[in-house]
Amino acid sequence: MVVVAEVRPGTYFDSVTLMAVSAALNQMPGITSAALVMGTSLNRELLAESGLSTPEVEAAGPNDLVIVVQATDEATARGALAEAARRLGDTGATPAGRGEERPRTLRSALRRAPEANLTLVSVPGPFASLEAEEALRAGHHVFLFSDNVPLAEEVRLKRLAAELGLLLMGPDCGTALIGGVGLGFANVVRRGPIGLIAASGTGLQHVACLIDQLGCGVSHGIGTGGRDLSAEVGGLTTLAAVQALGTDPETEVLVLISKPPDPAIADRVLAAATLHGKPVVAAFLGAELPPRQGVAIVPTLAEAARYAVALATGRPVETVRLDETIDEEALARTCAGLAPTQRFVRGLFSGGTLCEEAIWVLSPVLGPIWSNVPLEPGYRLPDPRRSREHTLLDLGADELTVGRPHPMIDPTLRIERLLEEAADPATACILLDVVLGYGAHPDPAGALAPALEAARERAAADCRALPIVVSLVGTERDPQRLSVQRAKLEAAGALVSTSNVIAAELAGRIVAGAQRPIHRGAEGSES
Repeated sequence: MVVVAEVRPGTYFDSVTLMAVSAALNQMPGITSAALVMGTSLNRELLAESGLSTPEVEAAGPNDLVIVVQATDEATARGALAEAARRLGDTGATPAGRGEERPRTLRSALRRAPEANLTLVSVPGPFASLEAEEALRAGHHVFLFSDNVPLAEEVRLKRLAAELGLLLMGPDCGTALIGGVGLGFANVVRRGPIGLIAASGTGLQHVACLIDQLGCGVSHGIGTGGRDLSAEVGGLTTLAAVQALGTDPETEVLVLISKPPDPAIADRVLAAATLHGKPVVAAFLGAELPPRQGVAIVPTLAEAARYAVALATGRPVETVRLDETIDEEALARTCAGLAPTQRFVRGLFSGGTLCEEAIWVLSPVLGPIWSNVPLEPGYRLPDPRRSREHTLLDLGADELTVGRPHPMIDPTLRIERLLEEAADPATACILLDVVLGYGAHPDPAGALAPALEAARERAAADCRALPIVVSLVGTERDPQRLSVQRAKLEAAGALVSTSNVIAAELAGRIVAGAQRPIHRGAEGSES
């Protein structure tokens, strides 16, 4: 095998472009591996561990684009580099049927679309605040998809947005649903009377999909960025979103979604949410909040969906149930053959909130869980590339996505980690999420299924079973289709649930070896 690389100093392309070009190169005859990433220290280390490093790669800096190819011979590898150059050059080409090139600056885009009132910003974090400020001063609401924006810049931009009467969604805002139009990673869900305000992209996606599954719909979904309910930021976007949806005639129920907020900020936000007289549901995962008149405080994302639908439809909450069952025979078959060495759960998540919810569900059953997003600071993994005991990872965290595609776009990093965990004789169960919708991989189950099969085969060769549990987020109207994705995952031997809580409880049951029915809090009945 031959490894060749090209480094382009000071060159940036977004994650979708890098994923698309990388996928195309990996399909070329004679190519065994290809990667397009920014030259961050973590990416260079990952390339070295995969045998894809060269002197050029080692010398690359964090603002340099790295293209590296492993092939059967040098001519094939050089041909792949040429194909990468061609495809990267095409990304700025004129779309078919258009007589003019795409605008290359925000200023030119504003001139060409004077009727627009919202700007989506997705550029490297150090430059994102400049673009966001320009959009705000032009009178636009901003969806700030970029991550790695300094906290001080977030506070400054949100204060500016408040002064101008505008919404700044983000930074690191993964999802929004504005008038039925998805921004970032978004699912196709019914329109309806429930308004979502979320400091979590996958949390918003999961609740929206469960509301759709329960037969109701979403008016708007406003993302705030994960730090919005911190003491430093003060809930500035959340408060603006509460005001917007509180006065929106299409919105009848408000749902607030977040990881544990600062207690004083949570109190301020909930007080503001009840001023409009609309029912409020609060899912602040892991937080202990005192009861509040007019607010249903719930512990999980599934409960948030159930209570919201009950309030929107006037039905008793106990009658609002997800159509979700577990095949006990399939569970027994999957677990048959677990070895005495298999003691730990390993979670590989693309959604940070789904990962944290799973930790919250599993900790009382299994004990402390190591993570890069731990519930307890003492259980933060020193190195997120190395699991220890029970480990659940958010592979979409900022430190793992600098200069490389998000795992919802490109599954390469997660597949590599999946096979590593399968080779560990201590792994008793692998838990992961698969998130559908626009912006995500066009066929995530199809990309993961061969790896799931290979992981189970690797364990079987060592005389071990390897249960794999999947939390599947999506709808039948998503471009990937929920039923199609579920069938592919189940055909690969995975146990699949559309409730993240049930998936986590199932993994806990497997690892703990409990022989009792699964608690189905998401459906309103308990074991």
